[in-house]
Amino acid sequence: MKILVIDTAHNVLIDNLIEAGFEIDHRPDYTRKDILNEIENYQGIIIRSKIEIDKQVIDKAKNLKCIARVGAGMDAIDIEYAETKGIVCLNSPEGNRDAVGEHAVGMLLCLFNKMAIADHQVRQGLWKREENRGLEIKGKTIGIIGYGNMGNAFAQRLSGFDCRVIAYDKYKENYSNQYAHEVSLETLFKEADILSLHVPLTNETKFMVDYDFISKFRKPIYLINTSRGKVVKTQDLLSKIKEGSVLGICLDVLEYEAFSNELTSGSEIPQDLIEILQLPNAVFSPHVAGWTVESYYKLSLFLSQKIISALKPI
Repeated sequence: MKILVIDTAHNVLIDNLIEAGFEIDHRPDYTRKDILNEIENYQGIIIRSKIEIDKQVIDKAKNLKCIARVGAGMDAIDIEYAETKGIVCLNSPEGNRDAVGEHAVGMLLCLFNKMAIADHQVRQGLWKREENRGLEIKGKTIGIIGYGNMGNAFAQRLSGFDCRVIAYDKYKENYSNQYAHEVSLETLFKEADILSLHVPLTNETKFMVDYDFISKFRKPIYLINTSRGKVVKTQDLLSKIKEGSVLGICLDVLEYEAFSNELTSGSEIPQDLIEILQLPNAVFSPHVAGWTVESYYKLSLFLSQKIISALKPI
């Protein structure tokens, strides 16, 4: 079987597949046009986020049996259409769940203890102690939406903070464990002090967290988003911060990630993005929650094992 790899990955991915008997073509320079021209020659394709595998690509892929993504999010793949063609769609969220769980905790600690602000001040010779008085996680109720690999990993890492962790997942039941207690969405709205999002980007979750959604919380909340930027409507989030309904934010992902390389270039940047990036009660990172040295290896390792299991070359 021939597999086309169109993005970068740890060497363990290709090495394991070759050892298992696959023929690998690594073409990180391929454009969408190249893929459309060549995809019919392959039984598998491995992507990250460079190219969207949509209906047009799938229709060209006459012999395709597997679409695999090095990562967790599958929003670049038309899974529903692929499955109608008998194509297996694979990802490897087990590979970066630990990284995401740790990063989310780190962002929350940074926000609560004003670490980024204090670090900047000390480097300037400013020694402001009272202004940087922090908050403790202990005693807070943390609500998680989406209790899969990422949500569970985050809850696990909170277990030493003596806080209460509750979780809501629309597509699961009976998932309470030693790290989080399963609740209804209404209970989460009522009791959460902190909200952490761990959902995929789908038609259902796109801009799920909007003005009306945030208005349903009984208490002012802190928001953590390490999932996808377009799960949260920036303009509505900004409005709720100004109203005091959101006390602080930790965003590893942004609705406007396309502007990430243009913030200083003079391009027309959305006004709500400009404003939210200037907030003192905010912590940002550039979509790197799952981006560690260890996860780089594990994402490829787990994916290679799944591909081998699914395709079973002779």
